[in-house]
Amino acid sequence: MQTTGQLLVALGRAGSTVIELGVPFSDPMADGPVIQRASERALRHDFNIASILETVASARSLIDTPIILFSYFNPLLQFGIDRLVSEAAAAGVDGVLVTDLTPEEAGDLSASLHAKALDMIFLVAPTSTDERLALIAKHASGFIYAVSRRGVTGQQQNISREAEELVHRIRKFSQLPIAVGFGLSTSEQVLRTWQYADAAVVGSAIVGEIERLSRSPDLVPQVVRFVESLIPQIEGVSTSRL
Repeated sequence: MQTTGQLLVALGRAGSTVIELGVPFSDPMADGPVIQRASERALRHDFNIASILETVASARSLIDTPIILFSYFNPLLQFGIDRLVSEAAAAGVDGVLVTDLTPEEAGDLSASLHAKALDMIFLVAPTSTDERLALIAKHASGFIYAVSRRGVTGQQQNISREAEELVHRIRKFSQLPIAVGFGLSTSEQVLRTWQYADAAVVGSAIVGEIERLSRSPDLVPQVVRFVESLIPQIEGVSTSRL
C-alpha cells in the first residue's frame, strides 16, 4: 500500500487527468489476465477498501488529481454503501465506477454518491443499444467510460473502429466527457483516441509495468517514465487528457 500511495502521487504529478484506483475482487469478470493477477496479489496481501481509502487520504494532501474507485459491486456492498460513500468522500475520492452495476440497480449507490457530490460513472459498450445509451446518459455523472471493444481488458495492437462509432453515438445523448479504454497501451493509440474522444484510459499496460517491476527499487520512477511516454507531445496542444 505504501508503493500504491507513492504511485498515486507520482501519476498525478506526471500529467494524469484522472486516476482510477482498483478495488481488488476475487472474480474480476471484465478484466484480462494482467489485472486478474493484480487482484490476486492484492487479496493475498489483505488489501481492502479501508486501507485503500487511507492511502487516498494520504495522497490527497499532495495532489489534487481526481481519483475514481474502480470496482465490482460485491466488495462495495459488503463494506456498506453508506459507510463507503461517507468514508470515500472524507478521503478525497471523486467518484465510483462499478463495472457490473447497471443503472436499473444503481439507485441507492447513485443517490448516496450524489448526496456527497461524488460522481457515478457508468460503462457503455459497442453492443449497447441507443435505448441503453440514453438510459445510461440519464444517470451518469463525471464522465462516461466507453469500452473500446467486446471482451475483457488487456492490451491490443489496434483500436477497433467500434470505439469511434460508439463515441459518436453517445454524443447524441450526453454532453459529458467521454473516455475510451480497454486495450490502449501506446502513445499512438492515445493520440488516435484523442481525435474523437475526450480522454484515453490506460489500465492494463500500466498494471503490467507494475508487475514487471515488482522487485525493482525504482518501480515508481520507471512507471512514471512509462506513463509519460504514453502522452503524445503535440506542439501547442494541451496533453493532459490521460
